[in-house]
Amino acid sequence: MAFEFTILDLIQKLRFPFLDKFMVLVSLLSNGGLIWITLSVFLLSKKDKKKAGFTLALTLVLDLVITNLILKNLTSSLRPFQYRKDFELLIKRPLDYSFPSGHAAVSFAGASSLYISGEEKSSKPFFILSLLTCFSRLYLYVHFPSDVVSGMIVGFLIANLSNYLAEKFIYKSKKS
Repeated sequence: MAFEFTILDLIQKLRFPFLDKFMVLVSLLSNGGLIWITLSVFLLSKKDKKKAGFTLALTLVLDLVITNLILKNLTSSLRPFQYRKDFELLIKRPLDYSFPSGHAAVSFAGASSLYISGEEKSSKPFFILSLLTCFSRLYLYVHFPSDVVSGMIVGFLIANLSNYLAEKFIYKSKKS
């Protein structure tokens, strides 16, 4: 854990007002999967993007269940600011557990889902947003690096599972 605090403390040396506001905004975009839900609805409204929209929606549901309802409650890990009581957060204190990062998981699940479902080109800016989201969670001192890396891995795996389920049970039957 000392190594993780070293990384977080180094990141804190980057802080300045504009970046504070930017990181809060980036993090806010993934609160509750907001940007991903919006994107899913948008894709579902486009005739030629319905498959990507459905796969993304399935990914979001699985991510919610696996990451937020199962994994976080199994690990019950504290967040960095809970160890350093004097640290002033730039955002409202998250009330759930730290491991894995839900923001990292939903961001990587969303971007990976787009890529895997055939939206390679349009997934690129969302991968950039995902990386920024992951960094924002470290910058905001609400996750350890291991929380974020684990969230990224979990999100990627969930996107693959969603695509597999969609292909096997939804789109395979439509091809027949």
